[in-house]
Amino acid sequence: MSEFENDVIDGESEREEGTYEQENERIEPRPLTQEMIAQGLSQLSRTANGLSHAFVKLDLKERQLTDIGLISSFVHLRYLDISFNHLSDLSPLSTLTHLLWIKGDGNQVQSFKDQPLGQMPYLQWLSLAINHLNNTEGLCGPALERLNLTGNGIQRVSGLDYHKLSNLVVLELRGNRLETTDGIYLPNLQRLYMAQNNIKHLEGLEKLERLTTLHLRDNKLKTLDGLSSNMKSLQYLNVRGNSVFSQRDLRGLMAVAQTLRALVLAENPLAETENYRLSVLTHLPLLERLDKNPVSSEERTKAKERSMEFEDEDQQQQEDY
Repeated sequence: MSEFENDVIDGESEREEGTYEQENERIEPRPLTQEMIAQGLSQLSRTANGLSHAFVKLDLKERQLTDIGLISSFVHLRYLDISFNHLSDLSPLSTLTHLLWIKGDGNQVQSFKDQPLGQMPYLQWLSLAINHLNNTEGLCGPALERLNLTGNGIQRVSGLDYHKLSNLVVLELRGNRLETTDGIYLPNLQRLYMAQNNIKHLEGLEKLERLTTLHLRDNKLKTLDGLSSNMKSLQYLNVRGNSVFSQRDLRGLMAVAQTLRALVLAENPLAETENYRLSVLTHLPLLERLDKNPVSSEERTKAKERSMEFEDEDQQQQEDY
């Protein structure tokens, strides 16, 4: 999707994602003007009906805007950047039904209710990071594929249902106030990023049958119970910087042992114990990478030998019994 794809938050990196706050300053009204629009328009393209040409990209970032009512007549827009303004009302976008991409980071949107996002049949990419959202109720988008809600104040996920967001494949919820993973009923979701929340429990994950990536770095997890055997596609799990202490806390990993290929457990107390890597690999023989290091053939052989020793011990105990 042109150069705008470069702005998509991939989330695969190990970079820090902080939470964000905006100062509660008195904001002077500043409406959008024709001059601002003229300065921000670009990318001349054929209109949807093919009968004429129009500018389809508009950049209005960092304009201190409080009102974008004037934008409603620019019905051919497809790419819109209104980030880092003072906007709380997105209703003027209701006429822009050809929008594919909206970047609205750093504004003051408090709720999805009464916003026009569900009226945009072609919207594929939406970022409302660093706003004032505290819930996800009212969000829908028939074509939406990527959603970024990083750095808001969301305490619990609700309303993220398949019939409202059937095409969503990437969901970014870093840096909010979530305490659980519950509330996400999106079987087509492939990548979920929930780092830097207050998550204590893994719940509701059995709905995520196509999830390949789950990022839970810097939360408050003590156990990985809650991972589900229904997660038949999970390949990458990052739980770095949590509070996993012992091997018993990893029992939940057995539910995804057949598909998991990369696991990040660094900065957990368990990672400081003796023979940490060998212990993990004994239970996850198909793992290809643990933390930042690939699994060596020597480690895999030792893990297999140790696993066989455990099996022999179990068999002997059963015979003795």
